Amino acid sequence: MSGGSALGARLAHFYRGIGVTVLEGYGLTETTAAATVNARSGLRIGTVGRALPGFEVKVAADGEVLVRGGNVFREYWNNPQATAEAKDADGWFHTGDLGSMDAEGFLTITGRSKEIIVTAGGKNVAPSGLEDVIRANPIVSQAMVVGDGRNYVGALITLDPESFALWLQDHGREGTPESLRDDPAVRKAVQDSVDRANATVSSAEQIKRFAILGDTWTEDSGHLTPSMKPEAGQGARRLRRRRRGAVRLAPLDR
Repeated sequence: MSGGSALGARLAHFYRGIGVTVLEGYGLTETTAAATVNARSGLRIGTVGRALPGFEVKVAADGEVLVRGGNVFREYWNNPQATAEAKDADGWFHTGDLGSMDAEGFLTITGRSKEIIVTAGGKNVAPSGLEDVIRANPIVSQAMVVGDGRNYVGALITLDPESFALWLQDHGREGTPESLRDDPAVRKAVQDSVDRANATVSSAEQIKRFAILGDTWTEDSGHLTPSMKPEAGQGARRLRRRRRGAVRLAPLDR
């Protein structure tokens, strides 16, 4: 079973290829854990399966995933305003996640509404799919798509120290992520991953520019949560909304 964070189609296909069946599901604390799940009798890679018995799941006109059923929470403790914002009059819980559903009821999560980047041209860009493809490169540690309110989409990328050291060894070279982040061969290796990510989206959503950072992001540095996700605070939002000029890492709130 897989849940808590997106597995990613590339990993799901890898496990399927070596004979390991992974059943990915989806849910939140407010839905008492899983609301949808893939089953052996109905498995579709890239989706989080179909609604479990007792749940209704639909995708609203704006793309938000809505859930209703007996296992959906009643209210937030002593917070009626938050409850009213999360649950509508018909009992649908607004998850804040974006998704799509096919004709057979298989749900695909495409992003988080709060993470959607809106370019200066009004194009909505979901960063998670692009980031997942870039992180498939062994030498890449983290990737964050940025560009909210800007004319084009960019990306901030960090290198994995261990994998990068092996890559250097294979190429008969020496150095560090900091000293080689602008090296043409290193940028070419990362550019290949960016190109693969761009091939999955429209031209308006493609990454036009990227920067390789000299350090990596960790929980201790304040960039990642304990579950290895970008810290969802004001600092992370500033990262998404890249500064004018060169793509750079803005200081994070500590």
